[in-house]
Amino acid sequence: MRADRVFAYGATAGLIGDLLLGDPRRGHPVAAFGRAAAGVENRLWRDHRGWGALHTLVCAGGATGAAALAARAVRDRPAAAVALTAAATWSVVGGTSLGREARAIAGALAAGDIERARELLPHLCGRDPQSLDGPGIARAVVESVAENTSDAVVGALVWGALGGVPGLVAFRAVNTLDAMVGHKSPRHRRYGWASARLDDVAGWPGARLTAALAVAAGGRAREAVRAWRADAGRHPSPNAGPVEASFAGALGVRLGGTLAYGGRVEHRPVLGGATGRDVRTTDIERAVRLSRRVSVLALAVCAAGRSAMGRRAMGRRAT
Repeated sequence: MRADRVFAYGATAGLIGDLLLGDPRRGHPVAAFGRAAAGVENRLWRDHRGWGALHTLVCAGGATGAAALAARAVRDRPAAAVALTAAATWSVVGGTSLGREARAIAGALAAGDIERARELLPHLCGRDPQSLDGPGIARAVVESVAENTSDAVVGALVWGALGGVPGLVAFRAVNTLDAMVGHKSPRHRRYGWASARLDDVAGWPGARLTAALAVAAGGRAREAVRAWRADAGRHPSPNAGPVEASFAGALGVRLGGTLAYGGRVEHRPVLGGATGRDVRTTDIERAVRLSRRVSVLALAVCAAGRSAMGRRAMGRRAT
């Protein structure tokens, strides 16, 4: 079986598994990787970029190498290769769990239980919940749904299309390392620099595809494009900017503004401000549904792209 078909069948099965089951409750491979990476950090940590780069190489390189060995072991067995791709896809994508967390917070807000919503918010993002009122929590949730659509689904599918199982695993490893050490805390400002920069590079194609698909699937294409073009470049993150701006335009809301992370206040540009309104609790469900549509479209685009790559490679061999 051709590699493009292995990816298409396996990634589809893996995404369906995520839609039906969500993340594994126990023994999640990403959680196991996180524990291993924390152990490596405990041994290697120095307040130095070089040691942080070594940490990134050991953790991301080790996970990718193991995935490459597993893929090589089944490359002559199509059914096993499809099963491995499906298992890897299910392990690295997290769209269903993202939607569940977002909807749980929306339910608490709808019930007027602001304290419960604040308690749930750290499960979804690193925002300081005590500094937020109801609309602020709703805005944080919509922003997290937008960004994690790229980080938890689309980016992984893009790299899976490009590199198969090793690509899927490599992307999730890099993204997980960025979440663990890529922030600007005193401990990780230098040590996490390599992980943060590598995540920016790895996330670039998935973020642009996510933004483009939000334009296509959001029902407000003109507003989404306008917000993307006008506001994305002012966001401090090169990848979150396009995604959040396009979601803001597609949903007709304003994102960004003043944010608080672990006692640190950031004043970010407003995204979608030209035509958007303040975020409401009901917009969380709209964002989750848009995320789901974008994820399904991303699977189709990535499978088609992988197939085109396969046909092109066959054509070169034939000549």
